Amino acid sequence: MSLTCGNRFMNVRMSEGWKRLLDDEFEQPYFSELAEFVRSEYRAGTVYPPAANVFRAFDKCDPDNIKVVIIGQDPYHGPGQANGLCFSVSDGVPFPPSLLNIFKEIESEFGTPRPESGNLDRWADQGVLLLNAVLTVRASQAASHSGHGWERFTDAVVGRLNTQRNGIVYMLWGAYARRKGAVIDRSANLVLECAHPSPLSAHNGFFGCGHFKKANDYLTARGLEAIEW
Repeated sequence: MSLTCGNRFMNVRMSEGWKRLLDDEFEQPYFSELAEFVRSEYRAGTVYPPAANVFRAFDKCDPDNIKVVIIGQDPYHGPGQANGLCFSVSDGVPFPPSLLNIFKEIESEFGTPRPESGNLDRWADQGVLLLNAVLTVRASQAASHSGHGWERFTDAVVGRLNTQRNGIVYMLWGAYARRKGAVIDRSANLVLECAHPSPLSAHNGFFGCGHFKKANDYLTARGLEAIEW
């Protein structure tokens, strides 16, 4: 399935698992309005991530293989940063402050040095769904695509995962992500909450949260392979 953006495309490459969960969502009137809004934005100016990467989090992580869900807000809005996975940047791109703090926490938990690249494809390949609540953003304008339908779509993603799967670790960092995760059944999944890793809030509970080790302990207790963070 593809959504035409002028002479560019947002490629919706969905596995059978995602199609089973979400196919009817693409048929909803709000999604048609959202698609038209996004098309007009790509035609009018610079939008991140590149159109082909809008649904990349889904392309990289099949729902049947999900072990962990990390929820972000909207994509990075600086040049060359957003690559379709929340908090992730492509190889060679300097670490944004929140991602740097994520790696600092991982280093404190496991003693592993900060990696050379902020590309989190390696997490997605292990079953970590890196989901932004809003999947596109206008260049240099944070939250510019909020309120146009993406939130409803990603609410559906979380809600349907909750009804179809259990035993998933949800990492909810900051008040926005916590609200997004309100529907999650906490008796059937592990929900980890703390402050956002932004420099404005990381010292209010993100540092020292232990989320990455707690996630791995939960997974291994269920007989699953731990994530190599």
